Amino acid sequence: MSTMKEEMLEFWKNNETKVVMLVGLVLVALIAFQGGYLKGKAAPENPLVIEKNTISAETQNTENNSTSIGNQAGLIDKKETSLSQKQGIGENKNCAYVGSKNSNKYHLPTCRYAKSIKPENLVCFISIEEAGKRGYQPDTNCIK
Repeated sequence: MSTMKEEMLEFWKNNETKVVMLVGLVLVALIAFQGGYLKGKAAPENPLVIEKNTISAETQNTENNSTSIGNQAGLIDKKETSLSQKQGIGENKNCAYVGSKNSNKYHLPTCRYAKSIKPENLVCFISIEEAGKRGYQPDTNCIK
């Protein structure tokens, strides 16, 4: 029995700092976990939901109704402009290629870079030649 006690004392002398560090690390981890668990319980039950704005059929009907009412008041131009901006560049049939007023590159309307151009900065081109004449160069990511 004394040999077992001696072995334990020798083990403790050789590994005391390692054992203390391991116990301390475990205690810190447990305290951090418990703190996070309690903080999570205090959080509200309803999660934060981020929704992307899209034009629904109900919104379009509302805008169409307000457009016909606004026509009598001379407000139809504002509604048509906002609707055309919301529809995006894919709806414009005269745009074989699109560019931005803030850039010298032109893209296909289906290109991801073209879709990020704000409607007020959109420049339409019927052909590659027209884009070239106006000083635009092809975007190598979209047009190969």
